[in-house]
Amino acid sequence: MTRAPQIVAMGGGGFLMEPENLLLDRFILSTTGVPEPKVCFLPTATGDCQGFIDSFYACFRTLPCVPAHLSLFKPTRADLRSFVLEQDAIYVGGGNTRAMLALWREWELDQILHEAWLSGVVMAGLSAGSICWFQQGLSDSVLPGELAPILCLGFLPGSHCPHYDGEPGRRPAYHRFIHEGKLVAGYAADDGAALHFIGQRLKSVVSSREAAKAYSVRRAVTGVEESALDTIWLGSSACSAISTGIPFTIG
Repeated sequence: MTRAPQIVAMGGGGFLMEPENLLLDRFILSTTGVPEPKVCFLPTATGDCQGFIDSFYACFRTLPCVPAHLSLFKPTRADLRSFVLEQDAIYVGGGNTRAMLALWREWELDQILHEAWLSGVVMAGLSAGSICWFQQGLSDSVLPGELAPILCLGFLPGSHCPHYDGEPGRRPAYHRFIHEGKLVAGYAADDGAALHFIGQRLKSVVSSREAAKAYSVRRAVTGVEESALDTIWLGSSACSAISTGIPFTIG
């Protein structure tokens, strides 16, 4: 039976930032609905850094899943499509968003990922692996030393800003670009917060840190309007009562 398309977009966190706190990683696995899901790590944004690949296996081999990774710099599989479609979840790491998207397009992996998403393979990731699913993102990989808008895959409408509380320049830059009309309305997420979409609808916001939040941010008559979204800390008993939907219209 075909599963609904899902995306878990993390502002930051997961095994790459919180190896001792795998609440978000466990949440990603839970969204597959499979007891021992196949989860594939895409480390493209860091040039397939071996250290990040090793960290992925070190953490995910402690979880109830079957981990694998996909390298484009040292490919070991000729048929990328079949391999990706066999997975239950794709987990994209952080790094250089611009370079990652360019390489994906060269290998036509962007098209494969879109097909996999529509077929029910869960798409997830942090930072570059969070920005990439949206129409636009706020990235530090467009211009050296600066934050700037970037066009992304467009699986989800709107824009996205990760590391909202983790990097001092993120919030003011996101507000400025939305106010100037260079980014459309969208979502921001703190480190440790994750936006869970079913289809293109935001179903819930969860976090691995009690204080982490996500926000809807849009242009308003007086400037920019930012609204905190209800966020469920996965370390509490309330995590079993994830909300059924948070309406948000891209404008």
